[in-house]
Amino acid sequence: MESIRDELRRKIKSPSSSKQISKSERVFLEQIRSKTAEQNLNNVTRTKAYLDFYLQHPEIHWAFLGHMVSRNGGYNMTDLKGEFLVRLMARKDRETFFTFLERGNWLIFQDVYPQFLLYEESVRQNKPLFHLLPSLNISTFMETIWNHFWREQCTYILAIAMVINEQSYLEQRVVKNPLYQKEVLSKFEFLLQDWLSFNHILFPYGKKNLCGQTLHQFESLNERILLGKRLYSILFKDKDHLEQTVEWAKRTPHTSSRKDYWPDIFNSVNEGIPGFAYQLRLKSCQLKSGARKIYSPTLENAWKNVTHNEAEKGDWFRDYRVADYLAEETEIINGEIVNEYCKTLERLELAALAKKAINFME
Repeated sequence: MESIRDELRRKIKSPSSSKQISKSERVFLEQIRSKTAEQNLNNVTRTKAYLDFYLQHPEIHWAFLGHMVSRNGGYNMTDLKGEFLVRLMARKDRETFFTFLERGNWLIFQDVYPQFLLYEESVRQNKPLFHLLPSLNISTFMETIWNHFWREQCTYILAIAMVINEQSYLEQRVVKNPLYQKEVLSKFEFLLQDWLSFNHILFPYGKKNLCGQTLHQFESLNERILLGKRLYSILFKDKDHLEQTVEWAKRTPHTSSRKDYWPDIFNSVNEGIPGFAYQLRLKSCQLKSGARKIYSPTLENAWKNVTHNEAEKGDWFRDYRVADYLAEETEIINGEIVNEYCKTLERLELAALAKKAINFME
């Protein structure tokens, strides 16, 4: 830890100059950019790419954490075309919210996946290639961290550093972006906290089991980083639980439909009859006898692929004290979330029953 802090302190005082890049390295960098773009088509392709990489390199814990969190990003995207939110949100607002979610999902992948490919090539060549990270517009913070990991193989520090990096990377590009501040966060703050399931991160495991965490202050970088640390603890502190979660992920291809984890309640096919009033179907997180399932479409049937503008340039790293987040937490996180999530579903169902259209402009 102290060696990391010292190196980061030196970088703040005297940023390192760019190193000479060989012709073969330039070719490799282009290959990285091309492969990243191929996998960055949509939430489904990104989420699969994270899992595929983790199964090849299980020492890179963030790859699995990223996979599970990205699954939740997909559920949030398809919720916007699902049973409840089409009744509660105007079409334009749903499209704006999707753009917000998709941009964040895309940005994280185009930042983190090149790091994975660079690490993979470093392993193949048996030498660190992390001096190439700045050429991929990746923070100098991660250059320090990857080099430390190469020497020490500390899986925890690398994983939490990647949480810090990705949330810091999003801070100016998405969370503090004036457009999203005006069109999304200011409008949806109440909904994010009290109505929708966007602040629940769910991790299925075993047979129909769920654990996870809830984020209550999305706009706080500190809270998002601490959430990432808690989510990491839920996934990786218990080896048996980790194995159950990985096995679930391996046998359950990600479609972005909530049917993936609760097929008894959700269906990716709409069983409803147009024109009929909504009727309550849930009781204690189970469908009532004879009730049709809640519609949760696949991403493929909900949204088209998006062409993104190039990611904004710039390094977020300004303060070496961000390394303080790397200290390991001693708090035990049990991850119980089912009751809270069930209450959210009940609130959504009651709102849908009442046809309570929410006016975001009030």
